[in-house]
Amino acid sequence: MTKYVLSNPNGVTLLGGGKVSATTLDHALRHAPHLVAADGAAATALELGHMPEAVIGDFDSLPNRIRDKMPPEILHHIPEQDSTDFEKCLSRVDSALILGVGFMGARIDHELSVYNTLVRYPEKHCIIVGDIDICVHAPRSLRIELEIGTRVSLFPLMPVTGISKGLLWPIDNIVFGPAGRIGTSNEASAETVEMTFHGDGMLLILPRRALPNLLNALNWQ
Repeated sequence: MTKYVLSNPNGVTLLGGGKVSATTLDHALRHAPHLVAADGAAATALELGHMPEAVIGDFDSLPNRIRDKMPPEILHHIPEQDSTDFEKCLSRVDSALILGVGFMGARIDHELSVYNTLVRYPEKHCIIVGDIDICVHAPRSLRIELEIGTRVSLFPLMPVTGISKGLLWPIDNIVFGPAGRIGTSNEASAETVEMTFHGDGMLLILPRRALPNLLNALNWQ
């Protein structure tokens, strides 16, 4: 059984090694105030004026000059190479809400691996937050308040079906799959959008401004 490095019910922000603005990180920390850095992202945390509560990873991208600035008790070296640093962090953090920043918009292979991990850990309450978009592994049932016209994109990582109300293009009777039908650039046609999925594997992608709406809908705060 994996041992938790940090357990805090008040929300954890995971910081990755991709490009992240101070505004995005500060926005995430307002909702999830406890900061954990994935490996070399500890350098970004310090550059942006934050000391993480934990640094987790295989440390292949953590320079000694950064490591030396941190208390040794917050450094958690996980040497195995069968998982990414994001998975190492996600599996070792326990919280009612986890926000991941610095995981969008950098290397495509790293970003895809993050979404793969979201689907493999459906019990984790994790939202990936970027400068433009947010992404979450959709729960089986979701009722969310959105401005009419808000972009609602669906991308399946496993075959999955569902039903909806309040979407411009309903998803009823559609079999979604990663090598088949996807749901890019749907949009809210009503102020309340309801979606039910008959299985796991669907990623929900919304504009960044919709993060408070998603948090209210998920009740993860």
